[in-house]
Amino acid sequence: MGARPDDDDDLDLEPELRTLRDSVRRFLSSEVEPTVAAFERRGEFDWTLPARLRGFGMLGGFLPESQGGVELSHAGFAMLMEEAGACWGSLRATLNTMNMAALMLARLGTPAQQARWLAPLLEGRLKVWVGITEPDHGSDVASLRTRATRRGNDWTIDGRKLWITNGAIGDLGILMARAVGEDGAPGGITAFLVDPTESCFEARRVHTMVLKATVTSELTFDGTVVPGANVLGQVGEGLRNILVTLGFGRLSVAAGAVGAARRAYELAHAYALTRRQFGAPIGGYQLVQQMIVEMHLKLEASRQMVRRAARALDAGRPGRLECSTAKLYCTRAAHEVANLALQVHGGIGYSEDLPVERIFRDTRGAIIPEGTSEIQTLIIGRELLGLSALEPARGDAPR
Repeated sequence: MGARPDDDDDLDLEPELRTLRDSVRRFLSSEVEPTVAAFERRGEFDWTLPARLRGFGMLGGFLPESQGGVELSHAGFAMLMEEAGACWGSLRATLNTMNMAALMLARLGTPAQQARWLAPLLEGRLKVWVGITEPDHGSDVASLRTRATRRGNDWTIDGRKLWITNGAIGDLGILMARAVGEDGAPGGITAFLVDPTESCFEARRVHTMVLKATVTSELTFDGTVVPGANVLGQVGEGLRNILVTLGFGRLSVAAGAVGAARRAYELAHAYALTRRQFGAPIGGYQLVQQMIVEMHLKLEASRQMVRRAARALDAGRPGRLECSTAKLYCTRAAHEVANLALQVHGGIGYSEDLPVERIFRDTRGAIIPEGTSEIQTLIIGRELLGLSALEPARGDAPR
């Protein structure tokens, strides 16, 4: 029958993390996987899941106990995001956005802001979005055009954001805008907490080929008033603050990609053993075995890159090289694995009745967010050579 695909995938996991992994895997397999296809068809997400997954540490588990977490290591968090990615790309993407918001609130929020938003976010009661990307500015974060003008104690926001996960349905957003004083003097990029019950803006859903259960959105701000008490962190420190979270976000994306690759591999592995052509299982043919082996190699290499990145962050290092390397390789490898899995399945792989089709689309989508492959290449080149191909103070250039 051959070895199961996951027989040896966690030999270097600590026993307690392996126990946690097994518990999460059982829950996702029994409670979530059977519902994914129906939610995907409706283009909806199961918003009961964040609260139900909190107990596993999947929502804010990396935070200290004093802030509602369980002090989970980056290695443990990456393991959880691998499981989320193996189950459902939209689940991993939603958890990533919620966790990045939780991280920023925990690090930068005032006691009043944390009491108002962090606690309910960690309880899974808030849908959140993080608004960075604009129609003309994605990778070049430093050039964003959305403006926040000080008006007495408040701020007025003007501009547009695009490709914002769950922006049209969010209860809370973290918006990055270029601050301008009442005298017109620039104040630098700043983070604002946007509550739609007190700040009016337009939002529309943007339908995409990937992550169909999340509400990808365009947000338009035209004189939107945000209270001064909703500035997150210091005025002008928004770019530096968002860069602090990028390593964390890239680790999450890379780990989720490993999970998606693992699931694609498991499906192809099982199909190669059960599908028969010319009187024999297709897994017995050399070209099919070549595809299975290629998938295995990419999966194993990807998992080790994620674990190396997690260890770097756990050691207190910035992890720029390790996280960008993992994000670049793992997302690309996941789509290559999904492509091979679809090829093993043949024509039936195109069917929406099988998860391979969804995994193929969603793994392609993971290559772009949290910094495109091209931006990751330039970051890695800078870390290896000490020479930046990015202009100083542009995008991810600050060290």
